[in-house]
Amino acid sequence: MDAKARNCLLQHREALEKDIKTSYIMDHMISDGVLTVSEEEKVKNQPTQHQRAAMLIKLILKKDSYSYISFYNALLHEGYKDLAALLHSGIPVLSSSSGKDSNGGITSYVRTVLCEGGVPQRPVVFVTRKKLVNAIQQKLFKLNGDPGWVTIYGMAGCGKSVLAAEAVRDHSLLEGCFPGGVHWVSVGKQDKSGLLIKLQNLCTRLDQDESFPQRLPLNIEEAKDRLRILMLRKHPRSLLILDDIWDSWVLKAFDNQCQILLTTRDKSVTDSVMGPKYVVPVESGLGKEKGLEILSLFVNMKKADLPEQAHSIIKECKGSPLVVSLIGALLRDFPNRWEYYLRQLQNKQFKRIRKSSSYDYEALDEAMSISVEMLREDIKDYYTDLSILQKDVKVPTKVLCILWDMETEEVEDILQEFVNKSLLFCDRNGKSFRYYLHDLQIDFLTEKNRSQLQDLHKKMITQFQRYHQLHTLSPDQEDCMYWYNFLAYHMASANMHKELCALMFSLDWIKAKTELVGPAHLIHEFVEYRHILDEKDCAVCENFQEFLSLNGHLLGRQPFPNIVQLGLCEPETSEVYQQAKLQAKQEVDNGMLYLEWINKKTIKNLSRLVVRPHTDAVYHACFSEDGQRIASCGADKTLQVFKAETGEKLLEIKAHEDEVLCCAFSTDDRFIATCSVDKKVKIWNSVTGELVHTYDEHSEQVNCCHFTKKSHLLATGSSDFFLKLWDLNEKECRNTMFGHTNSVNHCRFSPDDELLASCSADGTLKLWDVRSANERKSINVKQFFLNSEDPQDEIEVIVKCCSWSADGARIMVAAKNKIFLWNVDSCVKVADCRGHLSWVHGVMFSPDGSSFLTSSDDQTIRVWETKKVCKNSAIVLKQEVDVVFQENDVMVLAVDNMKHLQLINGKTGQVDYLTEAKVSCCCLSPHLQYVAFGDEDGAIEILELLNNRVFQPRVGHKKAVRHIQFTADEKTLISSSDDSSIQIWNWQSEEYVLLQGHQEAVKDFRLLKHSGLLSWSFDGTVKVWNTITGKMEKDFVCHQGTVLSCDISSDATKFSSTSADKTAKIWSFELPSPLHELKGHNGCVRCSAFSVDSSLLATGDDNGEIRIWNVSNGELLHLCAPVSVEEGAATHGGWVTDLCFSPDSKMLVSAGGYLKWWNVETGESLQTFYTNGTNLKKIHVSSDFKTYVTVDNLGILYILQILE
Repeated sequence: MDAKARNCLLQHREALEKDIKTSYIMDHMISDGVLTVSEEEKVKNQPTQHQRAAMLIKLILKKDSYSYISFYNALLHEGYKDLAALLHSGIPVLSSSSGKDSNGGITSYVRTVLCEGGVPQRPVVFVTRKKLVNAIQQKLFKLNGDPGWVTIYGMAGCGKSVLAAEAVRDHSLLEGCFPGGVHWVSVGKQDKSGLLIKLQNLCTRLDQDESFPQRLPLNIEEAKDRLRILMLRKHPRSLLILDDIWDSWVLKAFDNQCQILLTTRDKSVTDSVMGPKYVVPVESGLGKEKGLEILSLFVNMKKADLPEQAHSIIKECKGSPLVVSLIGALLRDFPNRWEYYLRQLQNKQFKRIRKSSSYDYEALDEAMSISVEMLREDIKDYYTDLSILQKDVKVPTKVLCILWDMETEEVEDILQEFVNKSLLFCDRNGKSFRYYLHDLQIDFLTEKNRSQLQDLHKKMITQFQRYHQLHTLSPDQEDCMYWYNFLAYHMASANMHKELCALMFSLDWIKAKTELVGPAHLIHEFVEYRHILDEKDCAVCENFQEFLSLNGHLLGRQPFPNIVQLGLCEPETSEVYQQAKLQAKQEVDNGMLYLEWINKKTIKNLSRLVVRPHTDAVYHACFSEDGQRIASCGADKTLQVFKAETGEKLLEIKAHEDEVLCCAFSTDDRFIATCSVDKKVKIWNSVTGELVHTYDEHSEQVNCCHFTKKSHLLATGSSDFFLKLWDLNEKECRNTMFGHTNSVNHCRFSPDDELLASCSADGTLKLWDVRSANERKSINVKQFFLNSEDPQDEIEVIVKCCSWSADGARIMVAAKNKIFLWNVDSCVKVADCRGHLSWVHGVMFSPDGSSFLTSSDDQTIRVWETKKVCKNSAIVLKQEVDVVFQENDVMVLAVDNMKHLQLINGKTGQVDYLTEAKVSCCCLSPHLQYVAFGDEDGAIEILELLNNRVFQPRVGHKKAVRHIQFTADEKTLISSSDDSSIQIWNWQSEEYVLLQGHQEAVKDFRLLKHSGLLSWSFDGTVKVWNTITGKMEKDFVCHQGTVLSCDISSDATKFSSTSADKTAKIWSFELPSPLHELKGHNGCVRCSAFSVDSSLLATGDDNGEIRIWNVSNGELLHLCAPVSVEEGAATHGGWVTDLCFSPDSKMLVSAGGYLKWWNVETGESLQTFYTNGTNLKKIHVSSDFKTYVTVDNLGILYILQILE
C-alpha cells in the first residue's frame, strides 16, 4: 500500500474502529474483488462491533492501494461521509498506463478510474456477454462528449448492472470519451429524502478537495444545482452511471447537461428528460451454454463434468443470470444440494433461494413483487389477469380486448406500461402486437395469485362466450388460433366441467381444430384433462381419443377428410358415431351424401395411434427407454421426436445429407443415434437436438444402429454385409460379425444384452453372441411366404426388421407388408397383423412390451396393443370376391387366407364356410343356387348351395383360372385363364367349347347379347366370340400395350378399351378402327365405364386422375381429382381401379386408394370413404346405386349403404 495512504489509515484508525458497521462495507469490498469470503468470515467471527472493525482495518493495512480506494468508496456508499473525508487526503494516485495487468486484460488506469468512481468490480463468477457490452459501448461513443442518456433496460435479474460496469471497463472508451472519470450511483427505489441523501453523497465524492466548503445541500433543487456546477467545473467529460432507476422524477434531479448511463426495468423513465436518448434492451435469458459456464465456475468443475441436474436447473432458471448466480453461490457453499435446489425451483419456492451479497433483494420473488407494486393502482388488476397466460405463448391484443372488454387502443396503452417496466414483452407481428411474459414472471404471478386463478380463468371463458360463438370463429381472425389452442386449457383451469365436455365432445370443434392445427394437440388435451372429462363418462372420452388417434394420419392433412363420414365408421355404441349420424341425417336433407358401413361390427381395430410426422416414407421409429417419446426418421432426411401417447411434435432436425435409415435412443435417453445413406452415424442430444458426434467409418450406407441396455455399446449394420460393435469410449470398432450374404438391414440387442439379432436381404434372421461375436442361430423367414397367396416366382423376401419382447421370449419380424411374431425357443409363429398401406420398414416393442410400433412407406407410424394383436384370429379375405344384390340382401362370396370359401350375408354378418380349396377365383350364380370356383391348377368346381353338394370338377385350363361367371340361366359357366384361353362349359350336359385366339393371358371378359362374348388380353387385342360355335367373329387390334379394361355401352353398339399406353379408345362393334382416341392421361389408363344412357365415358389412371368424356364427339368434359395436395400424396391415394355411373348418370363412384363419389355435371368430389387398407381392386354396386361392396388389401370387407 502507498505509504501516504497507510499513514492516513493508521492516523484515523481509532475513529474508524469506533463508528463503522462492517457487514455492508465488506459487501462492497467483496464485489470489488479486494476482500475474500474467508477474510469476511474472519471479521464476522469477532464478538463485538468494535473488534470486527479493528480486524477489518488490520486486514486492509496488509493489502494494496486498491483496497484503500475500495474501502474509501464503501464508506461513501454507506453514508460515512465524515469518516471518508478523514481518509480523502490519503487517496493514492495510481499512474495511468496502458500496460495490461493480470486482471482480465484491464489496464491499471481503468482499475483506478473505476475504483475511484465506485464502479462495482466484476462478480466473483463472471461470463462475458460481448454482443450486449459492444452495443452499450457503441451507444456511449454516440454521445460524443455531448450531454445525453444511454438506457439499459430489462426485467429483474437479467444482468443490467453487471453489463453497465463491464461496458466502462475499457481503456480506449475511458480515455477517449470520459477522461473526466466515471461516477457510479446505486439509486434503487427511493423517496425524496432517500434521493437527497444519495445526491449529498455524490456531491461530497465529487468535491473531495472541498472547493465548496459550505454545508451540504438541504433540498433536491439545491443538490441538483451543486451537482451541475461540480460536473461542469471539476469533472467535465465524465460519465455518471445511475444504477436501478425506478421513477422518472428521480431522473429530473440529474437532468443537468451530463452524460448519463442508467439501468432500469422501465424504459419510459427517460420520457421526462431532455437531450439525445439511446436504448439497449437486455433479453431476459442467457443461452444454455453460458448458464452452464456460470454454474461450472461457481462450483469449480468442468462444464462436461456437471451433473444431469445442472441442465435441468438452467432450464428451470429460464436463463436468468440472477437466478443462475443465486443458485451457483448456494451450491458453492453446499456442493451436494443440486437435487434440493432443483426441487425448490421446480416447486417455485423462490423465497428459499436467498440473496447473494451483491443483490439488493432478500429473494427473487421480492425483486419481482417490487416491480409490480410500482404500477399505478388503476392498472394493477390488469397485470394480475395475466396470471392465466401460458408459458412461451404470445397472446394477440384481441384476446385481451375480449378479456377486458376494451378497445384495442386502450388495451395497447395499458400493456405498453407493463412493457416499459419490463413486466411484459411485446412482439410486433406486421400490424398487430403479440404479448408474452418471461417464464419466471409467470411462475411468480401464479404463485402470488394462486387463490384467484380459477376465477380469472372463468372470467376469460365468460368473456369469450360474450364475444364469440364456436362456429363463428374463422381462421382470418387475429385471435382465432389462440382460442383453438387454449380454450380447453382455460375451461379446465376454471374447473368448468360442463363447458369443457361440451367443447371436447363436439365433432364440430374437432373438425375445426384439426383442420387448423392437426390432431396431436387435441389428443394431448384428452390425455391432459381426462380427470375432468372422465367425470361425465370415461367411455365417451375414450371414444373421442381413439377416434383422433386412429385417424391422425388423415386429420389435419390436406385434402381434409369429411369428419362426419369418418365418424360414421366408428362403432355404433361410440358417442362419435352417434353425433356423426345425427349430423349426417340433417345434412342429407340438404343434399349431402353419406355412407353407412353396415358390416363394421366384425372389424377389430388393433392400432392405438396412427401419426404422420414425415412428408415421405418412414424408415424407422423407436421408443425412448421410458416409453414417453418416439423418434422417427425417413426419406425426407429428418429426425422427428414426438410424444408416444399423443403424437405431439417435440423436435425436428435436418439430420443428414441423404435419407436417414435408422435411429436409436441411448439407454439413458440422453442421446439419439442416426445413420444414413451418406455412410455417417451421428449422435444427437435428444432434448435440445444438438449434434454431439459424427462417425464416418462405413464404406457403404449404414442401415441400422442400436444401443445396449447396460453400457454405451452401439451396434451398426451396413450394406457391406457386416455388423460392427462399437464402444463409444473407444475410437476403433470392437468386433466385426460376418455371416450374412447380403445387406444387413436391421440389428437389435436382446433385453439382457447377451444376444444380437440381425436380419438381412438374404431372407434370414440371425442371432449372435455379443461377447464372442459368434453366430448362435439362423431362421429362414422366406419359407413362410412360400405356399402363400403370392405367385411363386414373384417371391423375393427381404426381412426388414426385428424387435424383442421385454422378457426376451418372443421376437417380432417385418417382411413385405406383414408383421410376424415368433417364439424364440420354439421358433413358432404366434401372430401377424396388417394395417399399413405399403411396405413396413420397422417394428419395435415399447419398453414394457404392452405395445409396439411399426413404420412404413405410407408415411405413417402405427402404435399397436400387443395383447389385442396376439388374440386376433387374423383370418383375412382375399380381394377377389363375387357379390349378388337381392331385394334387401347382399350376398358375398369370398376366399380367406386359410383357403376357406365363405358365403357372407352382408346385412346380418352371418358367415357360412362352404369348402376348403386352393381357390384362385370364385362366383355366385344369379339366383344364388350355385357357387363356382377355379384354382391355381386350372380346375373348376361347382357346389350346390342348398345341400353343399360338389359336382364333378373339370380341368379345362392348363394354368390358373383368373375369372369365372355363370350365364343368366345358370346352365353355362364361362372361365378365363393365364393359359390365354376361355372355356364355355355347359356343366349340366358336360359339353364345353374352348375359345382360343389370344396370344397372351386373358385379362377379362364380358357377356354380350345373343350368345356373344367380348374378351381382352395382355396381347393388346379385343376379340368378339360366338359362345355356341366357339368362333371368333371380330378381332380388334386396340393398343400397343396390354388392354387393361373394356366396358360395353348399354345399347350394345360401342365398347371402350384402355391401356398401359396411357390412352383410352371408343369403338363401334361395326368398325375396325376406333371412333375416338382419348388422350391426356399421364399414367396407365386402368379402367373405364359408360354411363347408363351411353352418352358419357369415364376413364381412370394410375395417377389418381379421372376424366369424363363425351361419347359422341370424344371431347373431355371434366377432369375429376386434381386437388392440390402435399407432395407425394396422389389425389386418389394411388391408382383408379374401377368406376361406375349412377342410373341417372349424375353421379360416379370410383375405387382406388379409397372410394370416392363424384358429381358428374361439375366434376367435384361429393364424398370420400377412407378404407382401413388401400389398393381396392373392384367395387360392386347395386342396381339402385345405394349399396357398395369392396375389399381392401388388408382383407377387410366393406358393405356400404347410402344414408337416407
